[in-house]
Amino acid sequence: MRAGSLLAVGLPVTAAAIFVVTTSRSLPNVVASHFGAGGSANGFMPHAFYVRFMLAFVVLLPLLLSLVAGAVTRLPVKLVNIPNRQYWLAPGRRAQAVDMLRGRMQLFAAMLAAFLCYVHWLVVRANQSQPPMLDNRRFVAGMAVFMFSLVIWIVALRRKFRPPEP
Repeated sequence: MRAGSLLAVGLPVTAAAIFVVTTSRSLPNVVASHFGAGGSANGFMPHAFYVRFMLAFVVLLPLLLSLVAGAVTRLPVKLVNIPNRQYWLAPGRRAQAVDMLRGRMQLFAAMLAAFLCYVHWLVVRANQSQPPMLDNRRFVAGMAVFMFSLVIWIVALRRKFRPPEP
């Protein structure tokens, strides 16, 4: 991973990890970690396992996304699924395409880390009440914002990989 890539993904991932660790301090020894449709807890984890589980998600998933973007340089063209791949992965443009894809994946990785931190925050808040209750309205609102952002991200990615006009 290049230095710029490490910084672009490393900062949000580090911030997410710090957020998870610091906010997890207020969680009980047994954490309500799964919630049914009505918001009531129906799954529990030991505190230490929950923290490791969330850290794995907020750190490893975004890093994996960034590594995948870098792997495009070593994959055959037919295995890379980007718009207009024949054009963008031609020998003279492949490096530019990889840089563009890496930048888009870094943005998605940061978006994913932020969303996962938001879900974690909702779990922390849910565990502050007895019995633990997840605020489904906030969860649905957060999911809607994430999905809307994802649609914008996809549209921007498709536009980025249009072939230049002649």
